[in-house]
Amino acid sequence: MFSTRDRKPLDQRTDSHFGQVDDLAYLKYRHRLNFYDEPPLFDVTLEEFETWAIDRLRILAEIESSAARNRTLEELKSVTTAQCNKYLPLNSNSAIGIDRDSERKKDHVSHFVLRLAFCRSEELRARFVKAETTLFRIRYELDDTQERETFLSTRDFGWKAVDEEEREKYSKELRNASSTTKEVPGERYYKVHWTKVPDLIEKRRVFLKEGYAYVPSREQSSIVFQAFQNHLNAALQMTARALPRLEEDTRVLPILNHLSQGFLSGVPSEYADPNFEANGEEITAEMVDDLSRKHFPMCMRNLHDNLRKDHHLKHYGRLQYGLFLKVLGLSINEALVFWRQSFGASITEDKFNKEYRYNIRHSYGLEGKRANYPAKSCQRILTNDQPGPQDSHGCPYRHFSVDNLQAALLSTYGSQGFTSADMPEILHAVNGGHYHVACTRVFEITHGIPKGQGMGDGESVTHPNRYAARSRELWKEKHAPKDDQMIVD
Repeated sequence: MFSTRDRKPLDQRTDSHFGQVDDLAYLKYRHRLNFYDEPPLFDVTLEEFETWAIDRLRILAEIESSAARNRTLEELKSVTTAQCNKYLPLNSNSAIGIDRDSERKKDHVSHFVLRLAFCRSEELRARFVKAETTLFRIRYELDDTQERETFLSTRDFGWKAVDEEEREKYSKELRNASSTTKEVPGERYYKVHWTKVPDLIEKRRVFLKEGYAYVPSREQSSIVFQAFQNHLNAALQMTARALPRLEEDTRVLPILNHLSQGFLSGVPSEYADPNFEANGEEITAEMVDDLSRKHFPMCMRNLHDNLRKDHHLKHYGRLQYGLFLKVLGLSINEALVFWRQSFGASITEDKFNKEYRYNIRHSYGLEGKRANYPAKSCQRILTNDQPGPQDSHGCPYRHFSVDNLQAALLSTYGSQGFTSADMPEILHAVNGGHYHVACTRVFEITHGIPKGQGMGDGESVTHPNRYAARSRELWKEKHAPKDDQMIVD
């Protein structure tokens, strides 16, 4: 398909031509809209292969999360547009001073990389097709009208314009099948085989005659969306058959494995956020109890409470919690104090120094290979090192039983506004496998944020440290002194 060797620059327009909107001959990609018929037959670097796919996955994961959160179409458009502008912008042909080919190249390559990642099972294919079709629909509806019409003219959708005579012949039937009681003056109709518009037939919004559906121009987009979906479904089947050829590629396969888990938590693990940094302020061992009650997500609150109750955590629990505290701002010296105090009299000073001190210093990059280990993201917590019966690590939304989860939520967040009336919504998200959606909704409820806003601007919870950092930001905003309360010397 395409190579991941060091990329050779493609021939592009010169600076003197850059931004000339009246001459599109220099553009390799003539349209923003794309059915992705042709695979990318050029070299890309491994970095581009990975990071471009991650950026697209962020958008698709947010689209799926929006569906789980029952966002309206307008809310979905707003959130998706913001995500696209941030991670995968596509400017129109009239944009001045923008390298449109580079933008569209990234869109092209990222789509095909994710095809490789999500073609492996029927469930993954279905989720990918649904998200991609939604993204195409949003782009289609927001595209410039003239550019959209130009794009449509380049493809054969199998429709045939209904002439005036035929329209008059079936005027009564067309009017009865219309979704509106008022006839639209001058509205055009198109005949298309009924299999191309199953959604319109299901809603009884078209007239059927001899195997053809008569589609009004206002519903013409349904033909386009169905064609995109059918085309992508067929393409994924072909990709799945070709995938075994990549099994021996040790460079690409690990990347695809991580990407294929991206829908689970909304982000593709640490590839998206390789190293969270402490928010500029250190915390002390004595501050952790108070911070846990006010700002910790359920996974870290569970670890903290078990540590306080049992004066011990097993290895993976200490690792998950220790890295979280490190990134939260707990220095190595304070970490040693925290863990020593937490273990209490259950172990001797000598045992602590021999069995635990080294591992704590190792997680801070001060021992062993001296690597600066990142805190675990939601995806890593969800998919790696699954907890056993006596373990405390993992994600409560995924790894707790329903009864335990309900009890834990009420006891943990009852004082922050979470009630039993909120439980059905959380369990619905959990039962659908949308664990990060459940966590995000709990964040909204406990922080007084309107439903659908997430942690701000629709952002979902994708990392425990981001949850805690955003919670602290909101607390500081709420408790900041008012101007009239400030004392001026």
